[in-house]
Amino acid sequence: MSRTKTQPPFGQTPELLTPRILMRGHRAADFDAMLRLWSDERVVRHILGRPSTPSETWTRLLRYVGHWQVLGFGYWAIEDRATGAFLGEVGFADYKRDIQPSLDGVPEAGWV
Repeated sequence: MSRTKTQPPFGQTPELLTPRILMRGHRAADFDAMLRLWSDERVVRHILGRPSTPSETWTRLLRYVGHWQVLGFGYWAIEDRATGAFLGEVGFADYKRDIQPSLDGVPEAGWV
């Protein structure tokens, strides 16, 4: 895996590059691919239990961008380098969930 020689400024999503994939920040142009992903019952069965609506998916995209802006960490979009296809998402988030044991102050890892 290669990285740029310098870190991007706080709030900007760093890009991670491998021979086959690019991990990058989410873009508005990812919305349609995200909607397909998050409305697929096979994908969300054990995550949400139901497909996401377009509004929920848009809010998710904005939340991903906001994590990087506010907290300096977040989710990456995973893109196939050969085709440019959106493959999924991976990263860390602070969702402020009211669960036990508490995850307060601990970024949650997630991938889809």
